[in-house]
Amino acid sequence: MLASMANLVPLTLIVGEEEFLVDRAVRDALAQARAALADSSGGTDGGDLHELEGSALAQGELSALTSPSLFGGGAVVIVRNAQNAAKEVAAELTRYAASPAPDAAVILAHAGGAKGKALVTDLAKARVLQIDCPKLTRAAERTDFVKNEFRRVGRQADAEAVRSLLDAIGGDLRELASAVDQLASDTEGRINAATVARYYRGRAEATGFSVADHAVEGRLNEALEQLRWALATGTAPVLITSALATGVRLLGRVGAASRNANPNALAAEVGAPPWKIDRVRQQLRGWHPDGVATALQAVAEADAQVKGGGVSPEYALERAIRQIVAARNALQPAARR
Repeated sequence: MLASMANLVPLTLIVGEEEFLVDRAVRDALAQARAALADSSGGTDGGDLHELEGSALAQGELSALTSPSLFGGGAVVIVRNAQNAAKEVAAELTRYAASPAPDAAVILAHAGGAKGKALVTDLAKARVLQIDCPKLTRAAERTDFVKNEFRRVGRQADAEAVRSLLDAIGGDLRELASAVDQLASDTEGRINAATVARYYRGRAEATGFSVADHAVEGRLNEALEQLRWALATGTAPVLITSALATGVRLLGRVGAASRNANPNALAAEVGAPPWKIDRVRQQLRGWHPDGVATALQAVAEADAQVKGGGVSPEYALERAIRQIVAARNALQPAARR
């Protein structure tokens, strides 16, 4: 059932820098507004649509854009980057919030931060609908995002599937959402790690990183299972040793940094995305510096064997994984003096 005019939201404020979430929130608000306007007028177009930048919005223009049309139907006005609106225009937006046009919907996208902060504060006092879209930089936030995406499309996915998808895609929300949509439309039943791997095995490096993450977390059985699957589906052994080396080196680099170091600054220093820094910090909970050194030696030996110094690359990789897990468990943090 289409929304009625009573459900028309006169002004929606979308605040944040996460581009994908902002774009989605704008689309959702636009769809809701146009549905409400179309239902109230008995039409199908949902009113006139005006979209412009905050810096381009002139004083007095908002009133003109939201005024009733000779043909009826109402209007939807989208203002992007509202933080760039002139001071006089920001004051006009605040006044409009107190007395909005009856058949118009205004959607403001504001980046947040210090610039134009007064507009956000004033609109909050006016009790407008506010949707927050902050940057998702922590591993847990991106994990929750993927879980919510599966719920959004009405599908169930286990924790390993979520982890595997993040390993394969990385931190780009737009790509993650697209991947969830693809998995939902192309598969049936509960989605697990094998399902994700089947669709994203072309990302060979990601398969290796999945093996590495399991290993440095001390999850021996899962690491060996992922290793066997990776090799069976054609992942080159050298890519897996490279991923193992990266995983163990990150333990050392992140572990040597201050615990209070900002993830974004540390990410630039060690060459990994912020969400990965958060994950490595979680992985470090079971490691002692001496264990990291032992694990690095194990990976170096496996790398030499995989590149021609050993008879069986598969055996060399399995042995390295067992040694990494053993190094993690040999010297627990509680044993430090």
